[in-house]
Amino acid sequence: MSKFDKSNLSRRTFLGTTMAAAASGLASPALAQQEGSTEIERDITEVVRRNISSFRSLDWHPYFSNLRKGAILVDTTSRALHFWSEDEATYKLYPTSVPLTEDMTRRGRTSVIRMVEGPSWSPTPAMRVRNPEWPAHIPPGPDNPLGTHALYLSWKYYRIHGTHDTRKIGRRSSNGCIGLYNEHIAELYQLVRNGTQVLLI
Repeated sequence: MSKFDKSNLSRRTFLGTTMAAAASGLASPALAQQEGSTEIERDITEVVRRNISSFRSLDWHPYFSNLRKGAILVDTTSRALHFWSEDEATYKLYPTSVPLTEDMTRRGRTSVIRMVEGPSWSPTPAMRVRNPEWPAHIPPGPDNPLGTHALYLSWKYYRIHGTHDTRKIGRRSSNGCIGLYNEHIAELYQLVRNGTQVLLI
């Protein structure tokens, strides 16, 4: 074997070993991405029902007796929001964020009582206790946790709203509200009205 062939072989062996090591590194979990995450991370050895299996269209009949003023169903397990218009001509399905913990999660029937484009935000008294460093008020804009639009529900402090932090969608990341991508809440905002029925399951 010539000197040229030996050096090529050594280089190939080195490159092959390096690429294999890099590939195995890609398969390992990216722990750095978890730092500062707003989601409560689960044990990766635990069997978890994946969201994609539940993210499917649904029929409204098992959940509502009618569609008067339209209806919103929020499935906190599959992290999806379903909307049906009163005339059944429009059906929408959106991915959502859901509350961080079970004790922050409220389920049951409510309705939209107020709609705001460009909402401002203030933390609830409970949030201030948990996070005293948070500001007392945030005006509309890119730092506002409610995103571009908010649907206020008859339950005090509960909203369906947008978010500027797109990492939150599909995760347990809120203090009780249901979050959507800003483009989705803007679309939903045009479809609902005061009195639209809401059911969280």
